[in-house]
Amino acid sequence: MAVAQHTAAELVYCIFDLQRTLRCTTTASVQAADLGVALEGVLRIVAGGEPLRASDVAARLGVGASALSRQVAELEEHNFIFRKPDPADGRAHLLSASEPGRKYLAQIQRRRAGTVQQMLAGWSEEEAANTAHTVQHLTQTLRDAVMPQPRTQKYGPIQDNQSQTLAGVN
Repeated sequence: MAVAQHTAAELVYCIFDLQRTLRCTTTASVQAADLGVALEGVLRIVAGGEPLRASDVAARLGVGASALSRQVAELEEHNFIFRKPDPADGRAHLLSASEPGRKYLAQIQRRRAGTVQQMLAGWSEEEAANTAHTVQHLTQTLRDAVMPQPRTQKYGPIQDNQSQTLAGVN
């Protein structure tokens, strides 16, 4: 059965409210040495699995190549990602996360998880797990509806290596 319009409208409001709240939560947990949510989002996608072309990362994020290029350059300056030639196409490069980049992400994840854990002190484990599942399902459903399908190269499909969450909060 289809979702009723009033339910969809309420869901839109709830999503916008959650987005604003996550922004405030993320801002409250940011430390001076943090990269920021945008750069962390790029790093999280690059660290999610196999090396990726920048164009695939940009498509995943829904940003243009020039915006991503600046973010990639900044992550390279921090030694959090590196490029290597794409063996399938010598004109292209593949992005991978470095060990310092992976360690940085693990540190951020621990800190953010601790912050959310404190905020959800009154919740049961079951409530939190069910909510995580619902948010993941909603995110994937919305992503599938608005993001282009993975393109296929002559060398095979590009893999979607990791599901992302809203505002980079895991």
